[in-house]
Amino acid sequence: MGKHTGTIDDAVMRADAPLHGGARVALLALSVGVLSVVLPVALVSDIPDQGRSDAWIVTLLIMIYGGVRLSVSWVSGRPHLFDFFFWVFGYIFMGLAPTAQIRADAVSTTTPGIDSAFDLPTAGIVALGFGCYELARAGWMILQHARPPRAAREPRAVGPVRAIALAVVGLGISAFFVAQLGPAAALGSREAAFAAREARWPDPAIRAVMYAAAVYPLLIATGAMAQLRRAARSRAARIAFTLAALTAAVVLLLIVNPIASARYTFGTVAVALAIFAGAVATRLRARITMLLAIVAFLFVFPIADAFRTDEVRVNRTSFFGEYLANPDYDAFWQIANSLAYWLDGLVEPARQFLGSILFWVPRVVWPDKPTDTGIVLAEYRGYTFDNLSAPLWAEAMVNGGVIAVVIVFIALGILLRAMDVRIVPAFAGGGVWAIVGAVLPVYMTILMRGSLLQATGATTVMIACLLLVAGRLGSPGDEGSESRSVTGAAGSGGAQLGVAAPVPGDRPGETAA
Repeated sequence: MGKHTGTIDDAVMRADAPLHGGARVALLALSVGVLSVVLPVALVSDIPDQGRSDAWIVTLLIMIYGGVRLSVSWVSGRPHLFDFFFWVFGYIFMGLAPTAQIRADAVSTTTPGIDSAFDLPTAGIVALGFGCYELARAGWMILQHARPPRAAREPRAVGPVRAIALAVVGLGISAFFVAQLGPAAALGSREAAFAAREARWPDPAIRAVMYAAAVYPLLIATGAMAQLRRAARSRAARIAFTLAALTAAVVLLLIVNPIASARYTFGTVAVALAIFAGAVATRLRARITMLLAIVAFLFVFPIADAFRTDEVRVNRTSFFGEYLANPDYDAFWQIANSLAYWLDGLVEPARQFLGSILFWVPRVVWPDKPTDTGIVLAEYRGYTFDNLSAPLWAEAMVNGGVIAVVIVFIALGILLRAMDVRIVPAFAGGGVWAIVGAVLPVYMTILMRGSLLQATGATTVMIACLLLVAGRLGSPGDEGSESRSVTGAAGSGGAQLGVAAPVPGDRPGETAA
């Protein structure tokens, strides 16, 4: 038995070891070569420049830089997932897609009539946001390195009673949601499901909150069950929490499935469930998970739109052709529209932001409450279709112009770095921050694409659920028992549901890049 346990421990330690020397350099060079050399060169070769503008040079540089950042991230094996998904969005939605569309003069069909004179200034605003993010992140890392190392924080574990209560409530809300729409609306095509939700809850904010309430409490509860399974001291308790987590996951996937659900929502749930099951428990698993996420966004995300209507259609004719005139990649052009909105003097400082954070205020109380920023820009441009994105750059522009872009992305660089410093050790030690790290980073792609009003309701629901299941620091039978049980579980094999092995160099307070 001792020899067998030692063999398992050795395997876990090997999987968690960082790459050194030639292997790391070779893997990094291969990744940079594909993402920052091969794909950009192939794009420029495959799509002739139609002479719309020279802004594609800036977006191509963003794509190249994003490829380097993604490569460094996944090859390191450190699951800095907030920063990782930030650059996944940047690479595709602000690099690859606009480069292809500008060169081909194939603007998203939902944002027609944009003057090409706006292309270069828009690309400059996008680059400004990325630059502010990188400088703020680097500055925060330097400050962290300059501070004396702090003692490791005791993880804030999951409160069992409240976690179980959340699971029961989450199941009840999910059942109510399906009952209100009917099974066909919940499991039919994406358009049918959205139409059913729109008919039942006409107000966009209320509709977003109802959908979020049907999904995210149950998702947080699933993660809480996985964490309680780690902390369980008896075999019976481990089995019970495992069955509870699996049951919640099955119900969740009945509601959030790749047919009836938006791709972003399904991706958030799928990635979170994978991380609950240990997908970033070691450096090796984290590398594989992050690499698969890049591949999924590049190759699976485009064709996953086949179930938007009752008729299944896969229209992808070529890799880069997928991005041409595609309404899924309207983010860059909505930033152009927000720039025009600002230049026309229509910005009311912080008005849209107030509408987002006060989404819960009924319109009967606040009749002129701001609508979705995507809708505001669509109405400003006179578009007949108003279900448009509003990426963070656009949200910042309509709230305060270029200066707001600078402020927002400086804050984002600091915030995401601080969050990554917290979640990496949590994947090893467990607790509520491990749930945060599983759910929020990939959900951030929804926040990045916008609009903020639609995403605020779900974000609020998730934060409320996380606060609900959080136990008290140092409470007996809670955090302390969890840290002891994690040590025991790691010595017993480690690779069970939700069990993470330590990631060297990422203790709380440490600032490894």
